[in-house]
Amino acid sequence: MESIQYHSRREFLKKLAITGSAATLAAMPWLNAFAENNQTRKNPSDRVRLAVIGTGSRGKQLMRFLLDMTETKNMEIVALCDIYRPHLSEAGKMCDEKGIKVKLYLHYEDLLSSEKPDGVIIATPLHQHAHITIDCLKAGIHVFCEKAMARTMDDTKAMYDTHIETEKILQIGHQRLFNPVYLEGIKRIHDGEPGQLGQIRAYWHRNNDWRRPVPDKTEKMERFINWRLYKEYSAGLLTELMSHQIQVANWALDKTPVSVTGTGSIVFWKDGREVDDNVALIYSYDNGVQFIYDSMTSNKKYGLEEQIMGHKGTIEFETNRYYTETPPPAPGILQLLNDIESGLFEKVNIGGASWIPETAVKYNGEPIIESTDFYDTGLQLEGFISHIRNGKAPEKLIREGYNASIWTLLGEKAIETGKKITLPEKYQI
Repeated sequence: MESIQYHSRREFLKKLAITGSAATLAAMPWLNAFAENNQTRKNPSDRVRLAVIGTGSRGKQLMRFLLDMTETKNMEIVALCDIYRPHLSEAGKMCDEKGIKVKLYLHYEDLLSSEKPDGVIIATPLHQHAHITIDCLKAGIHVFCEKAMARTMDDTKAMYDTHIETEKILQIGHQRLFNPVYLEGIKRIHDGEPGQLGQIRAYWHRNNDWRRPVPDKTEKMERFINWRLYKEYSAGLLTELMSHQIQVANWALDKTPVSVTGTGSIVFWKDGREVDDNVALIYSYDNGVQFIYDSMTSNKKYGLEEQIMGHKGTIEFETNRYYTETPPPAPGILQLLNDIESGLFEKVNIGGASWIPETAVKYNGEPIIESTDFYDTGLQLEGFISHIRNGKAPEKLIREGYNASIWTLLGEKAIETGKKITLPEKYQI
C-alpha cells in the first residue's frame, strides 16, 4: 500500500509540473524535475551515486527512501559515514539487507579522498553542517543538507556563498516544498483564494523531554548524544522545529520578515539543558502581516499546524483543510431562517442577550487535496536526484532554505536580547 500511495504523490507532482500554469511553475520551478522523461534511464553512466554523511535517526530515515529508489530512480548509495560506530553499523546493515554493498567511513575527509559521489546527503548534528557542506561543495559534489543550514549566521552565509562560487547544488531539507498539500495550498494563496492575508499562526507542541539514552554517563557522551539540548550545538526548538514553519510563512507571503521579537524560558524540563523548553515569537513583514509562533515540550494537545488566515478563508496545512469565511449554514440555522421568513414568530424577546460571543466557528472545512498520505521526504530526495542529473537546481530552493535558517537564528537572538531584531545587511542575499 505504501508504494502505491507514494507513487500517487509522485504522479500528482508530475501532472502538476506538466499541466501547471506558467505562474505556478515560475513560483515553484523545482516541479519541473517531475515532468522529465529521462529519470529512469538505465545507462550505467547515467547512474547517480550518493553518499550519506550522518547515519543517526534522521540519516537512516532518509536512507530508507533512498534504498527504495535504487532501481526506479537509477541511483545507488556507494558510501556511508558517521563518527559514531553504532550508528554506522546499523546503517551498513540496512544496505546489506537490500543486497547493497557500501563502503563505511568514520571520517568524512576519508570518504571525500577515496570516493567521488555525485551527491552527498548530510544528516549530521546541526553544528557540523557548515564545514562538511563547504568541503563537499569545494570537492565538486552536490549537497543535500538537512535543515537548519548551520548553527551560526556566518556559517549559514558561508555555505550559501560557497554554493554560488562552486555552482554546485545546495538543497536544504525543507520537505514541505515538495508536499502536494502545501504545493496546492500555496498556489491557492498566491491565486488569492483566502483573500488578503492578515495573520499567520504556527505552533509545534510536544510532551517529551527530547532526551535520548546515553551509553555511558560521561559529560562528553551526554553532549554528543543529546546535542539538541545544548546551545553550542543547537538552538533547540527553533532550529529543530520552527525552521520548517518560518519557511512556510515566507513561502506563503513570498517575502522575508523585516523584524522579530521573542521570548523563551526553561519552565518544565529543569534537567541541565541549556535550550528553552518553550518559546514564543512574532515576525513582522513589510506589508503589515505578522507571523505568530509558539512551541513547547510539556503539552501535546494542539500538536503542530500552520494557519494562513485571509479575509475570505483559512488554510491549515498539516490537517489538509481549507475553511471559507462563508461556510454553508447548519441545518438548524436554515430552519430558523425559514421560520422567520414564514412569519411563524410573532415577536422577538427584547430582554435577552443582544450579542453572540465570537467563539471559534464549528465548521469542518474542505480538504485541500483528497489524499492525506504525505511522502514529501521521498519526493524531496527524488527532486535532488533529478537536479543532480540535470546539473543544477532552481535557485529559489536554496534561497528558501537560506532565509528560513537566517531568520530562525535571528529569532534566537531576539529571545536572548529581549530586543526587536532586524537583518544585518551583510546577511542579505
